[in-house]
Amino acid sequence: MQEGKYNIKAVSKLLDIQPGTLRAWERRYKFFEPVRNDSGHRLYTEKHLQILIWLVNKTNQGFTISQAVSLLESTGTKAIGVPETNSKDEQTIKLSDELIEALLNFNENKAQMLISQAFSMYTIEHTIVDVLGAVLVQIGDKWERGEITSAHEHFASNIIKARISSVMHTIPTNGFLPKALTVCAPGEKHEFGLLIFTIFLKRKGYETVYLGESIADKDLFTVLNIIKPSYLFMSVSLEENLEGTFSLVEALKKDFPDLKVGLGGAALSLISEERNITFSEVLMGDKQSEWEEWLKS
Repeated sequence: MQEGKYNIKAVSKLLDIQPGTLRAWERRYKFFEPVRNDSGHRLYTEKHLQILIWLVNKTNQGFTISQAVSLLESTGTKAIGVPETNSKDEQTIKLSDELIEALLNFNENKAQMLISQAFSMYTIEHTIVDVLGAVLVQIGDKWERGEITSAHEHFASNIIKARISSVMHTIPTNGFLPKALTVCAPGEKHEFGLLIFTIFLKRKGYETVYLGESIADKDLFTVLNIIKPSYLFMSVSLEENLEGTFSLVEALKKDFPDLKVGLGGAALSLISEERNITFSEVLMGDKQSEWEEWLKS
């Protein structure tokens, strides 16, 4: 076992997240157990720090923390220089490796064939999160380490996101259920988490209009007046966009009192307890079971 070197205050400063958030992640997802000193205080090893840095980076890219942990477990941790914690089955690993190779060689035909193969082998949710999401993470890591160019990253991301969108639009919906609108929160460009949530809604039967990246507030109000949805769902992954998001929620409440607004995304794990209470009715959580409960309420 590695020696514990960092207390929770030091890790909090290094990662720029609250100690309470760290403790909540550990309790909820159990991706590792900190070392304890003689006084019972948490101490983090180098391995722990590498894992946490990786998870924070993924949440900044638009994944919820639960999705990031799922990807950590399904892809393993070779990409961040620590031993594997878990591994996918050999067939999935082989398929993912072949897909990465095709994407990095700009071989669109083979990439599309491999993606179709994944959808034929697994459920929609498993394919999107554990195969395509994992591939996006690995390609993003390669780009961050300077192993591939931005052109490789853009090509791969566009192919995968377009395919996810294509699948999303083929899911039949129930015209008797309320209409929903999904869009990234103000300033947000990371769509992956929102895509997953939109597919969840459509699989539940909700007629859902997906807008993707954030749009100007005035344009959003125009769309709401045209579509007249019962629900508006927004995803916020970056802490710097929280203020604008909550300001928009307040404005929406005034102009659209009957509209039910739901918020998700990694940045919401960083809000204060006071704000958590104030906006409790719009906070949806980041797990499917929590989304189910929110919709029921």
